Amino acid sequence: MRALVLVDLQYDFMPGGALAVADGDATVPVALRLMPQFEIVVATQDWHPHDHKSFAINNPGADVGQVLELAGQPQVMWPAHCVQGKRGAELHDDLDGISQVFQKGTNPEIDSYSGFFDNGHKKATGLDGWLREQGVTHLTVMGLATDYCVKFTALDALHLGFAVTLVREGCRAVNLAPGDGDRAIAAMADAGAVIA
Repeated sequence: MRALVLVDLQYDFMPGGALAVADGDATVPVALRLMPQFEIVVATQDWHPHDHKSFAINNPGADVGQVLELAGQPQVMWPAHCVQGKRGAELHDDLDGISQVFQKGTNPEIDSYSGFFDNGHKKATGLDGWLREQGVTHLTVMGLATDYCVKFTALDALHLGFAVTLVREGCRAVNLAPGDGDRAIAAMADAGAVIA
C-alpha cells in the first residue's frame, strides 16, 4: 500500500507567511494533481506553542538564522511561525481529502522537523504506527521545506523501513545557505530515496 505524505503545506511557509519559502505556493497544484492517485493522503502540520524555543523572539539576543543549541540539538532560530490556532498554521484551504493530519513541534522545548519524531528522536508523532496499521509500505513525499522538514521526514521514513519516493517538483527549499535544497535532495537519494 502506498501513501502520499504532504509535508507542512501551511500558510506561514507560503508567500506572505511568517517563514515564507520562495515559490512555496507552487507546491499546492502538485499536491492537488497527486492526491487523487492515492487512497491514503497524510499531512504533517507544524503546530508550535507561542513560547516555542526555536523562535528567535523567545531567546533574548538571538537573531533569525543563528544556530543555537536546544535540547542538546543544533537549532536554527526561526521567526515565530505556525503558532497553534493562528491562520499561518493552517493547512492550505485547497487540500481537501486528507486522511489524517499529524502535528509536530508541539513541545516548546524541542523542535520537530520530521513528521515522525522530534529532533532528538525522544517522542514520536504517531505517524509511523498509523501508517503501519493501514498496511502502508511505500511513501511518496513532497512539501515544505526541502532542506528541513521534507528531508528529515524522508530520512526517518527510510530508517523506519519504508520505501520513499521524493517528488522533487512538489518541494521548495529555505536555502539559508545557497544550495541547501540540492544538498538535501542528494542526502535523501544517498539514503535510498527515489527522486522523481
